Amino acid sequence: MNRCFLLPAAYLTDRIAGDPERLPHPVRLMGWAITKGEEALRYPDQNNESELLVGAALSATVVAASYSLTRLIIVEAYRHSRLLGGLIEIGLGWTCLAARNLRDETSRVLAALNEGDLPLARRRLARVVGRDTECLDIHEISRAVIETVAESTSDGVVAPLFYMSLGGVPLAMAYKAVNTLDSMIGHADDRYFYFGKAAARLDDVANFVPARLTAFAIVAASRLSNANAGDAWKVWLRDGNKHKSPNAGQPESSMAGALRVRLGGGNYYDGEFIPTEPMGGEFPAPQPQHARKAIRIASAVALLSLGAGALFSALLRPRRSE
Repeated sequence: MNRCFLLPAAYLTDRIAGDPERLPHPVRLMGWAITKGEEALRYPDQNNESELLVGAALSATVVAASYSLTRLIIVEAYRHSRLLGGLIEIGLGWTCLAARNLRDETSRVLAALNEGDLPLARRRLARVVGRDTECLDIHEISRAVIETVAESTSDGVVAPLFYMSLGGVPLAMAYKAVNTLDSMIGHADDRYFYFGKAAARLDDVANFVPARLTAFAIVAASRLSNANAGDAWKVWLRDGNKHKSPNAGQPESSMAGALRVRLGGGNYYDGEFIPTEPMGGEFPAPQPQHARKAIRIASAVALLSLGAGALFSALLRPRRSE
């Protein structure tokens, strides 16, 4: 399918349908495969070198299988009929995107804050962030929403569109596999430090360009959303590398400047405080209204990315000889 049509069709489907929890999703299949692979490849008293090797093998296998199976399904569907192939390709492309789900989940957190129900806001927030949420106040909940909106716009919207425009749905699905591997085993704790190292490094590489494209798009979208494009640019260049992740700090710092709020500063994970440097440290702590504006900026970023992806696909499309 012409990617100039594929990208808008997949994006529009996501915006309309979101991510219904009852429907099967490729990421759940990836998660099952990663879990089963870990069970098969790990054993007690395994040395560090073995963990590193089998973890890398599992990561490579899951990514390669995700690409190959997606391509095979699409090719076979097109062999049956162009209509079926188009529907399957759009449907699989839809599952690579998370714009609607991100907006819905974060808006539900803010709705609870608007109702003054802090415990409900914390529970809803726990669905979309990995940090401990039980004791967060209104400022910390707002910060968590803004940070996850910024980072997840990169992971769940810009990056899939980027890879879909570059290599179609199979490459976007391979990216989702990388993202899923990182979320499941790419941790720096004792259990996964060696086993998940390849997954974590692969995720760093896969997100290097999309994270910076997202930060730049936030600067551009700030002009469309009555935010502060100048501060977005300044804080991004100054604070983008302060995050422990080489990529997460790029869109988060840009968003901090756009909203003129202070992000970062550390979080609790399973009761352990993990410090990080602040981004936009000269600004005040965020309020719920800042989080709402972040969601609007993210929507503008998604549309800008969709347009850029479609244009990029058109430029890559081979010209027919006259």
